[in-house]
Amino acid sequence: MIVSIVVILVLQLLGMVIFSWMTPFNDLEELKKGNTAVGLAMGGKFLGTAIILGVSAYTNSSIWHMMLWFGAGYVCLVAVYWVFEWATPGLKLPEHLQQGNVAVGLLLCFVFVGMSFAISSLII
Repeated sequence: MIVSIVVILVLQLLGMVIFSWMTPFNDLEELKKGNTAVGLAMGGKFLGTAIILGVSAYTNSSIWHMMLWFGAGYVCLVAVYWVFEWATPGLKLPEHLQQGNVAVGLLLCFVFVGMSFAISSLII
């Protein structure tokens, strides 16, 4: 169980690091400034990643299979972000987040959480 917890923590942190690389600004600096929009979007990424990770851990008895299914689900979640950004060309998501647009942050939060539920339903 301890090994599983350590693996889950590492995967969650790795997932968040990868998401932070996707934004052209420093997420932590924006949080320090009190940027609520970035906080909402990051919270959605964290929860979405955790949902996929939790379902992967619950449905697989092998740590390797859990990691594999998490990886597959996580790639899908990252793809959702890029597809969403592509599908909304008039809405430059990173710019609105950096400017503190709470509506965009909340929308992204729900996109990540909602899609993580849908993606995790495909994990076996």
